[in-house]
Amino acid sequence: MRGLLALALLLAACAPQRVSIANYPELEATRGEALFMRYCHQCHPNGAAGLGPSLNDKPLPGFLIALQVRVGLGAMPAFGRDLISDAELDELVAYVQALHRVAGER
Repeated sequence: MRGLLALALLLAACAPQRVSIANYPELEATRGEALFMRYCHQCHPNGAAGLGPSLNDKPLPGFLIALQVRVGLGAMPAFGRDLISDAELDELVAYVQALHRVAGER
């Protein structure tokens, strides 16, 4: 039992920290973060590498991020308009780009 507790504490300490976008007021009014947490966070925790690659170190233009989300590639599934509307995709792209900016400032 102690071993499981120690393992749980170790894994919690190694987990990526949540990226704060509090200094980016342009995102406060968007749903980008909520969409990211719903569809992307599982594989890209806080934009870091997880099951999928890190997003924080890839300075991709918005249209390529949107294309990747819509079409998918490799293990990444495609997210059609039935799941993420075009307006929501714009908010999601803005959030991913803000994650990249925040990561670059650290």
